[in-house]
Amino acid sequence: MGSLIAAAGALWIVVIIWDAFEAIVLPRRVTRRLRPTRMFYRVTWRIWSTVARRMPMSGRRETYLSFFGPLSLLVLIAAWAASLVVGFALVQNGLGAGLNVAGGGSFVDYLYLSGETFFTLGLGDIVPASRLGRGLVVLEAGIGFAFLALVIGYLPVLYQSFSRREVSITLLDARAGSPPSAEELLRGSLNDPDELTALLREWERWSAEVLESHLSYPVLSYYRSQHDNQSWLTALTTMLDASAIVVVGVHDTCARQAKLTFAMARHTVVDLAQVLHRAPIDSSPDRLPATELVRLRAGLAATGVVIAGGGGAHDQRAARRRRDEPVVAARAADVRVPRPAGRPTCPTVSFETGVGLGSLPLARVARTSSPLSELRDGALKRRPQLIPSSRRPCFHVFPGATRGVLELGQLLLQHLAASLQLVDQLLGLRLGLARLGFQCLDLRLQGRELGLNTAA
Repeated sequence: MGSLIAAAGALWIVVIIWDAFEAIVLPRRVTRRLRPTRMFYRVTWRIWSTVARRMPMSGRRETYLSFFGPLSLLVLIAAWAASLVVGFALVQNGLGAGLNVAGGGSFVDYLYLSGETFFTLGLGDIVPASRLGRGLVVLEAGIGFAFLALVIGYLPVLYQSFSRREVSITLLDARAGSPPSAEELLRGSLNDPDELTALLREWERWSAEVLESHLSYPVLSYYRSQHDNQSWLTALTTMLDASAIVVVGVHDTCARQAKLTFAMARHTVVDLAQVLHRAPIDSSPDRLPATELVRLRAGLAATGVVIAGGGGAHDQRAARRRRDEPVVAARAADVRVPRPAGRPTCPTVSFETGVGLGSLPLARVARTSSPLSELRDGALKRRPQLIPSSRRPCFHVFPGATRGVLELGQLLLQHLAASLQLVDQLLGLRLGLARLGFQCLDLRLQGRELGLNTAA
């Protein structure tokens, strides 16, 4: 019986060490279904997402879902450590390695010895009496030290990959809005083929980095972006839509780069779905039906962007969507992220001209009657006061919005500096008045002394 217990403990130690090696060290995907890490995430995410499904679509729900990625990683590391401690305790107990306690020690004593050794505490109050037990203690101490070193080195690499992913998603806001859409992206970039080519090339590389990092560290799929309307899957789907529109509707120099970006983005979505064993959802609704596609072409044409709209082009776009939409829908349903719309679902706002500020769901805009000095382009004449409301931020920004915001911020800083200068002048005036008062008091005292001397 003792040999079976020792064999079970040794087997469990090997399984946990191999699982941690595949999750932390091995830089390639693992397709085996029976893995402790995979079963852990399958069970915990099912429970976590079931609770989230009962919550309304709000910031509270997004905050709740955002806790799963970091928290599950910490729980997984703790589960690995606890499993190794229990495994070595089973081996020590099964082999009958006596301890320097009365009766040779119980399983609780072996468990205490294993935990003390794994975390290299070095208390020495309970030690094995046999040579075999001491050898196991040395082996467990080495494994525990190596495990802690791997965990310490694993977390910075994981968060560096997350940070690189989020930088490009944040930069996409100024080009495609928040949440992003293919129409808004093409509206500001399609008139400049060189700029669009560079953008598509950048997102081709980003898609490859996402594929590599999420295959090596699948837990990154559950790390959500810092803003409610941002998501790595939403950004990837937006680039799929934009690339498909450029490929079949724009016959220009950027069409080849659009094909490469589309191929890389689709490769990323399909591979991640296959690794996580997510079956495509064929019954997912079309995000860009024919009527919406006509409106998209009309909206782009109003800004001078012409998209081919023949029957052949529409059929090609539909064929590409039929291949990709089921996979995208499966990943979106898995990570509880809404798929992006092909067209903007919120009012478009330009911070350069102030158009659309009154319809922002984020805030109510109140115009003041005191004029400010003009901006360099003379677009804004009065200062908008944004009064936050309880609704979620949902707005689209033209590509030139950043310049307008920076100029507005510079203007506010100038007014703040002028106000501080005025306060400084008022303080100086007050100090001067105080000095004048002291001088008057001094003259009065001198006059009183002179009068007393004359009287004497």
